[in-house]
Amino acid sequence: MFDNLSYKLEKAFQTLKGQGKITEINVATTAKEIRKALIDADVNYKVAKEVTDEIRNKALGQDVLTSVSPGQLLIKITNDELTRLMGGQAADIRIEGNPAVILIAGLQGSGKTTFSGKLAAYLKKQGRSVLLAACDIYRPAAIDQLKVLGQQVGVDVYAEPDNRDAVKIATAALEYAKKNNHRIVIVDTAGRLAVDEEMMNEISRLKESLKPSETLFVVDSMTGQDAVNTAKAFNERLDFDGVVLTKLDGDTRGGAALSIRRVVDKPIKFVSTGEKMDAIDRFHPDRMASRILGMGDVVTLVEKAQDAFDQEEAKRLNRRIRKNQFDFNDFLSQIEQVKKMGNMKDLLGMIPGLGKAVKDVNIDDDSFKPIEAIIRSMTPKERENPDIINGSRKNRIAKGSGTTVTEVNQLLKQFNEMRKMMKTMNKMGGPRRALSSLNPFGR
Repeated sequence: MFDNLSYKLEKAFQTLKGQGKITEINVATTAKEIRKALIDADVNYKVAKEVTDEIRNKALGQDVLTSVSPGQLLIKITNDELTRLMGGQAADIRIEGNPAVILIAGLQGSGKTTFSGKLAAYLKKQGRSVLLAACDIYRPAAIDQLKVLGQQVGVDVYAEPDNRDAVKIATAALEYAKKNNHRIVIVDTAGRLAVDEEMMNEISRLKESLKPSETLFVVDSMTGQDAVNTAKAFNERLDFDGVVLTKLDGDTRGGAALSIRRVVDKPIKFVSTGEKMDAIDRFHPDRMASRILGMGDVVTLVEKAQDAFDQEEAKRLNRRIRKNQFDFNDFLSQIEQVKKMGNMKDLLGMIPGLGKAVKDVNIDDDSFKPIEAIIRSMTPKERENPDIINGSRKNRIAKGSGTTVTEVNQLLKQFNEMRKMMKTMNKMGGPRRALSSLNPFGR
């Protein structure tokens, strides 16, 4: 989402390249370029001016250490200001009451129903018992969509297809939750194509009746400043607790993410990408600022790895590597684990320095398919003993996987190199000792 903004900010900082100190002239020039970049990203003009004024004021008069260049110092100040602009720190959702009620609001097409399913999956993963309440009584198939999502993530859905009173449905859902020991009720509400009085009255009645512990406003980030203006109108009437930004993987300039906190004064609590039910993350302003400035987001990458990788599987794999028994079955298992982490291009973009490198590279979720097809075309014996794969076996595997013998050879070569590296590390006393032996400074 922020590719264009990242590129323009990088160009802005280049104006300080080779300069030994900060001056009013070079800071003013850089601040002007930063402001242009923010406005081009659809950030509210007033907000963009306030931010760049802060950057300029903080930069002027600062002494630049010999180990830090003016450009590095300004990147640090900009990073701090972007973090502050987006809220400073991550905000939790409140889970209070028995059951706790989370009310979902927003315009039609913003992704409310899909987000409701994602939030249910997110909370269920934490060990909570969740009920989805279908209170969108206007949009055709909204109830069916929520039922499908509920089935996908394994949570109950309460619906009354013939009832045209959203408040009564929600109240009945609460009673159902109490009887069935559901600790959280997520209420999916109706949206409209524009803010109208009927919609506002209904959502206001729902909030008054349910007294939710959390009211979340779902915003389609692709609508830019319109999203910010809509959020402001909703907040004046509803006084919601937090914002959810959806469709962050779309072709959008990112202005909503950068402006909404300052304009509405409510935290962004979640961000959502794609249609997969695990494509939901808590919003961390500091991590987002780092990604915008091309500094990566290693913390989120590690968290995704921790969520995706099975601890017992990791221990089993470690034992096999130590015994030099790593085979194609283990390799296939690792591919499955990596795929759980999410979109590969997004993951690589979280590694510092790789964001720009993968920007124009076509890496999608199908990248592993040829490798998986080749491995699955092997017999169990071939997976366990790749050394037995001769010419005729390679031909059979290539035909069975829809690939070429060259691709099969390439995979076998890479796999053998990987196994050699593992054996070398084992001879050096395992991965940890091997790494320490490479340290020229000893321990």
